[in-house]
Amino acid sequence: MPNKSLAAVTAAALATLTLLSGCGGDATAGAGQKLALDAALPTDVPDGAKIVVGDPATQVAFKLSGQLDKVSKYVQFANLSGGPQTTEAFRAKALDLGSVAEIPSIHATWTGLHVKIVASKFRQDPLNHPIYELGVAPGVQVKTLEDLRGKKIAYSPGQAQGALVLKVLKKAGLTKEDVKLIELPSTGDIYPNALAAKQVEVAPIGGVSIKRYLTKYGKDGATTIRHGIRDDAGHLYGPTESLEDANKAAAIRAYVAAWGVAQDWIDKHPKEWIEGYYVKDQGLTAADGQWLVDAAGHPDISGDWSEAIKRQQETIELLAKETDKPVIQAKDLYDLRFQPIAADAIKAAAK
Repeated sequence: MPNKSLAAVTAAALATLTLLSGCGGDATAGAGQKLALDAALPTDVPDGAKIVVGDPATQVAFKLSGQLDKVSKYVQFANLSGGPQTTEAFRAKALDLGSVAEIPSIHATWTGLHVKIVASKFRQDPLNHPIYELGVAPGVQVKTLEDLRGKKIAYSPGQAQGALVLKVLKKAGLTKEDVKLIELPSTGDIYPNALAAKQVEVAPIGGVSIKRYLTKYGKDGATTIRHGIRDDAGHLYGPTESLEDANKAAAIRAYVAAWGVAQDWIDKHPKEWIEGYYVKDQGLTAADGQWLVDAAGHPDISGDWSEAIKRQQETIELLAKETDKPVIQAKDLYDLRFQPIAADAIKAAAK
C-alpha cells in the first residue's frame, strides 16, 4: 500500500513534467544575459521574459483579486506544488519557482541541486495557529508528547511532516529508538486512513484533514494533540540558474512583489477567498473553508529574515544528525537580495 501510493505520486509528478514540456513550460525559454548571484536585481521585466511557477493557490488569488492579467505577461503557471514534485521539475528544467514548506530547499541541496529561497511567509501567533496537529488513532492514549514513547508514528523523510516528527521527539526527550517510525508518504488521505486502520498510532495531519479526521473518527475515540512547535514556514524557492538569468531574475523579482500583495489580499478578503478558492477551486464546503481561515490566523511577511534563517539552521542541524547528512548553512539557502521585496510591495500597495 505505501509503496503503491508513493509510486502513484511519482508517476503523477513525471506526467506533470511531460505536460509542461509539451505546452511550452520550458524553464530554459526566454533566456537573458548572465547575472551574478550578488549583482543587483533588474527592476524591469523585459518583453519576452518568462518564468514557470508552481504556486497554484497564489494563481487563484491573482485571479480573484484581478491581478492575473498583470502577472501572466511574464508567468506561466504549472499546476504542481510540494517538495517532491517541485524538485523533480527543477531537475527537468521545467520550473523556475515553487511554493513549498521548510524542508524541500534543504533536501534539494543535499541531493546536489543549487537552490535559493526568494520569499518567506509565516503565521502570526504560530504556536496557536499550527499547520499540523498530531493525529492519534482511535483507542490510543496519547495526551502529552511524552506519551509517544513506544508508539508507531508515521514518518515521511524529506517532507515537512517528517521533520516535524523529529522535532517533536527531540522536544519530548525521546529518540528514534524510543518509538517505531513507519515510513509512509504524507500525500492525500494516507495519514488519516493509516490512523483509522491503526497501521500507525500517531501521525502529523494538517489543514482540513484535522477537522475531517475528528469528525469522522472522533466517535470511535480518535483525538489530536498540539505539538507546541513552530511549523509555519512557507517559501518560494528556485534553482540558482534561473536567478543567474537576468530576464528570469527580473521576472522572479516582480513575481515576489506580486506574491506578497496577493498574500495580503487573501488575509483581508476571507469571504472571497473561502468562496473562490476553498469552495470553487478545492471543492471544500464553506464551513471547511472558514475553519481553515480561522486555523491559519494572519500571515507574517517580514522584510527581515534573520530569525527565519536561525530557525532553519536549527532544523538543518537536527535533520543532519538524525539522517546522517552534512550540516549546511541556512543563510546560503536564502537570496538576501529578495529579503525586503514582498514586505515593501505590501506597504506600497496599502498607500
